[in-house]
Amino acid sequence: MEEEYIDLLDENGNKLNKRKKRTEVHRDGDWHKSVHIWIINKNSEILLQRRAADKDSDPNMLDISCAGHLSSGDDSITGAIRELKEELNLEVEKSELKYITTLKRSPKHENGFIDNEYDDLYLLKIDKKIEELTYQKEEISEILFVPYQKFKEMIQRKQADLVIYKDEYKILFDLLDKEVEK
Repeated sequence: MEEEYIDLLDENGNKLNKRKKRTEVHRDGDWHKSVHIWIINKNSEILLQRRAADKDSDPNMLDISCAGHLSSGDDSITGAIRELKEELNLEVEKSELKYITTLKRSPKHENGFIDNEYDDLYLLKIDKKIEELTYQKEEISEILFVPYQKFKEMIQRKQADLVIYKDEYKILFDLLDKEVEK
């Protein structure tokens, strides 16, 4: 599979009209754009994915429902729709995705992987059961729905196999606490 190209940003999130291969972006620490899509079902369960064992960051960890880089030329919503189709075989309309905010992040990885990102966060509500979903085996080893309150407990306990996004979780909880019945 041919490696994807990613548009570069400056430190303030402005496009630089330059692009690089994904591996070079992470090697060099270039700023770039990603999307994080949180999926919640009608039973107030959050969809989590377990990252594949050979991923270059956070292998075998439970993570965001769906996430990915914007390919060169993509806008945020187009990238989110593409990632949902690629990773979870979900076809959605722009109107189904609720934009939450954009976060500037620079997580550190032990393997030297530099991830300077602007992440656009979205919320997607679906009416599906886990058996109705399929996922991209190259990226994901497992998907599961977790009751919202249990998900919050996993984060409070700092569950060892869960990727922690402290600022992002706070934003997500502030939004969902208003919508989810306790």
